[in-house]
Amino acid sequence: MISRLQPKLGRLLISEPFLMDPNFKRSVILITEHQEEGTVGFILNHSSTIKLKDIVPELNEADFPVYLGGPVETDTIHFIHRCPELMMDGQEVGKGIFWGGNFETLKVLINNNSIKGEDIKFFIGYSGWSAIQLEMEMKDNTWIASDEFHPDVVFSNHEENLWREVIVNLGPKYAHVSKFPQDPNLN
Repeated sequence: MISRLQPKLGRLLISEPFLMDPNFKRSVILITEHQEEGTVGFILNHSSTIKLKDIVPELNEADFPVYLGGPVETDTIHFIHRCPELMMDGQEVGKGIFWGGNFETLKVLINNNSIKGEDIKFFIGYSGWSAIQLEMEMKDNTWIASDEFHPDVVFSNHEENLWREVIVNLGPKYAHVSKFPQDPNLN
């Protein structure tokens, strides 16, 4: 596969179909930071069995799913949202999608049932690359960078189909890729 775009804040990184790294197999990653020094993002379609209430005791009613954002610093919690009018902060990463914000404010909003599950997504850990590392992976066609997606994709809870949906959305040139088996030996 040949990527049309380079990584950029707010774009998606979509793994090539035969990437066997278990951390990134059939991954869709939202890029939340991209600078000369490196890139940070969160895997949108790797769910876990953890709920927010399991890791934040003050939120004992918070039944929000927690996703595996990536293999870096898996002892940290991160979130993206699309409710800046409630959070009053966070960094806009594109198309009305915000990364982070004041966690104390977030806890109050969650306990007051002011935030809906379709407007926020939680992650443990993140995905990160040095500038040279991601550049080399892009040259090796490990990733497709795309900004051809609706913001709803980011907050989708249909993680099993998200990779396929995003690939198909790239158009006819890529749609056939969505049908490739996960294991090329099964071809």
